[in-house]
Amino acid sequence: MGVDIAATVLALLAATAVRLPGTTRGNLHDTLYLAKVGVVTLVCWLSLYFNDLYDFRVVRRRADLLAHTMQALGTACLVLAVIYFIILGASFGRGIALTAAPLLFVLLLSWRLSANATNLLARGDERVLIMGTGEGGVSLVRHILSHPEYNIKVVGFLDEVGQDLGKSLVNPRIVGATADVEEIVAREKIDRVVLSLKERRGSTPVRELLNLKLAGIRIEDVHNCFERLSGRITLEHLSPSWLILSDGFKKSSILLAAKRTMDILVSSIILLLVSPLLPVIALVIYLESGMPIFFRQTRVGYRGREFQLLKFRSMVQDAEKDGPQWASLQDNRITRVGRILRKTRLDEIPQLFNVFRGEMSLVGPRPERPVFCETLSEKIPFFNLRHSVRPGLTGWAQVRFRYCASLEDTKGKLELDLFYLKNLSLLVDMAILFETVKVVVLRRGAQ
Repeated sequence: MGVDIAATVLALLAATAVRLPGTTRGNLHDTLYLAKVGVVTLVCWLSLYFNDLYDFRVVRRRADLLAHTMQALGTACLVLAVIYFIILGASFGRGIALTAAPLLFVLLLSWRLSANATNLLARGDERVLIMGTGEGGVSLVRHILSHPEYNIKVVGFLDEVGQDLGKSLVNPRIVGATADVEEIVAREKIDRVVLSLKERRGSTPVRELLNLKLAGIRIEDVHNCFERLSGRITLEHLSPSWLILSDGFKKSSILLAAKRTMDILVSSIILLLVSPLLPVIALVIYLESGMPIFFRQTRVGYRGREFQLLKFRSMVQDAEKDGPQWASLQDNRITRVGRILRKTRLDEIPQLFNVFRGEMSLVGPRPERPVFCETLSEKIPFFNLRHSVRPGLTGWAQVRFRYCASLEDTKGKLELDLFYLKNLSLLVDMAILFETVKVVVLRRGAQ
């Protein structure tokens, strides 16, 4: 991000020096000029973000990199044109813009290509050894193999008893016994050892691992490693003792007060901005399917308390005459107007009143219905942990997961919710809100 900001500023300064020679030093002390630079830099950075130029999977493919860079600059130019049309005198002038644009394109593209060539953008770039043959380790390796952007090389597994040398568990084979970990780490130039023992008691080579730790080798539990890479906490093999002893899950009174303050301020601002849309949305709903305009439904919130969630109605009347059921992407109960409202998330606007009243937060696990909570808490371990914070209008699971329409989908979302609960902070909330805007603008996924 810092390189992109510097590139934008450099392109503008260079273009100004070319078009208006001798004014560069004076411009650096001109408040209006610096403000113009700030606006262009902010717009360009947002455009790069929304066009996925901070996504390693895009940046590391040359064809995608070229296309996304062109899209980003095109979007930035359109946004700046609108700003210049509204605010007279905000532009640099056509000559400077025409000079800066191609220069910025070259800078943005060239530094990313150079970073790729030198492996600077690689995430990880390490050799990993899995100690043990537990299911957690096998699942972790499958995840790593499906994400080459991590740039992690799994050298192999270590068997607890050393009897299955050469056996393939996924793609990397068993390359030795746990007792030989020091020798194998030295021979294979291992950077990280991940513990995935079927039974740790009596089978963990404590002395050898301690020697490796003191020698600078990173030692990590399989659950922590999977959490770090995937942004989720797996329910499989998750135990109450791990939840109790693990770092995180901290909710200080100061943090909760700051989170509530942010909820009130942001929800108030958004309600003021979208207030002109509310009567229009109400009118089109009424014209298509009559009353009621709003949809009210009992949901389970903070500490299991029930509340009435508000939405603009997007389904036909009496949509649940046959009983409660999960909605799906192609649900035939959704009206034509409702389908548009759902795709644009406009049906969620009334929930800002739930946020303002303190029944919900801007960010948190999505609230479920009591009938589903009762069933899910019986079938999914730790499901009720999601009620330890206020439910959210958006959340980590909403920006990372597909539409939830089954028990397995709910398990996947709970794993993401647990990650959010463990890492709860205002910075995380702001990142999720920013990503939510990206999801809504680009119409990705569904809540």
